[in-house]
Amino acid sequence: MDAGQRIERTLDIAVAYAEAPGAPPRLAEAIRYAVFPGGHRIRPRLCLAVAAACGDDDPQGAEAAAAAIELLHCASLVHDDLPCFDDAETRRKKPAVHVAFGEPLAVLTGDALIVLAFETLARGAAKRPQRLAALVGLVARAVGSPAGIVAGQAWESEAEVALSNYQQAKTGALFAAATVAGAAAAGATPLPWRLLGECLGEAYQVADDLRDVACRQEEIGKPAGRDATLGRPNAALLLGRGGALDRLKRLSAEAIEVIPTCPGADALRAEIAAQTRLFLPASLAHEFA
Repeated sequence: MDAGQRIERTLDIAVAYAEAPGAPPRLAEAIRYAVFPGGHRIRPRLCLAVAAACGDDDPQGAEAAAAAIELLHCASLVHDDLPCFDDAETRRKKPAVHVAFGEPLAVLTGDALIVLAFETLARGAAKRPQRLAALVGLVARAVGSPAGIVAGQAWESEAEVALSNYQQAKTGALFAAATVAGAAAAGATPLPWRLLGECLGEAYQVADDLRDVACRQEEIGKPAGRDATLGRPNAALLLGRGGALDRLKRLSAEAIEVIPTCPGADALRAEIAAQTRLFLPASLAHEFA
C-alpha cells in the first residue's frame, strides 16, 4: 500500500474502536464524520515519510503515530470551528461538526478524538513497547501547554501575541510532532528532526494565511477572511501577499536543507518538495512555483 492507503486504513481501524457496540450512536457518527473524508493528510504523510527515511523497522508503530497525529488535527478542527472560537459553518467543503450534530456533540467529538489518538498510539506500539513512552511524550507536547495546539488556540484569547509564537503553537506543533514521532517510531533519535517539522509547520501556516486572504470559501472548503474579521494574526495581512509568498518559499527551501543525515534523505527531500506544492490551492500555486 502507498502512504495514503496506509493512513486511511489505520484511521478507519481507529475510528471503528470508537464505534464499537455500546457507543452513543450520534457520537460515533460524528467522530467518523470529523475524520472522513480528510484533506491532503499532510501531517501523517510527513510522519510516515520521516519513518521511512529512518529505516521504518516498525511500520505498524509508524502508522499508529501518523494516525494519532491526524486524529489530533481533526480534533483541533472540530473545536476551532465552534461558535466560541471561529464560529465557522463549513469545513472540508461540508457543514462543520457543530452545524451537523449540534454544539454539545461537537465538543464531545473533539474530546473523544484526542483520547482516541492516544489509544491508537498505545495499540500501535505492541511490537516495540519500549518506544511508547517517548512517543506519548512527544505527541502530548504538541497538544497541550505551553507550546501545543491548545496553547495556540488559547493565544487567541490574549490581548497581544507575537505572530511566530502563535503560529508555532497553533500549526507548527503538530508538524514538529509528525517529524519527531516518525523518527521515534523507527527507532531513530527524534530531537534532530524537530527543526524540519517547525519549518514545515510555519510554511503551512503562512500558506493558510494566504488562503484566508486571497481565496474564496468554495475553493478552500471553509470560511475565508476570518482572520481579519476576528482580529487574528495573519502573515499575509502583516507582510502583504508578496511578502508572505516570499516567506513561504524561504521556509520551504529551509525545510529541505535541515533534513538530518539519514538513509532515505534523498527520497524525503523529494517527498517534502511534492508536499509543499500542495500547501496552496490552484489559484495561488503558480505564484509559489
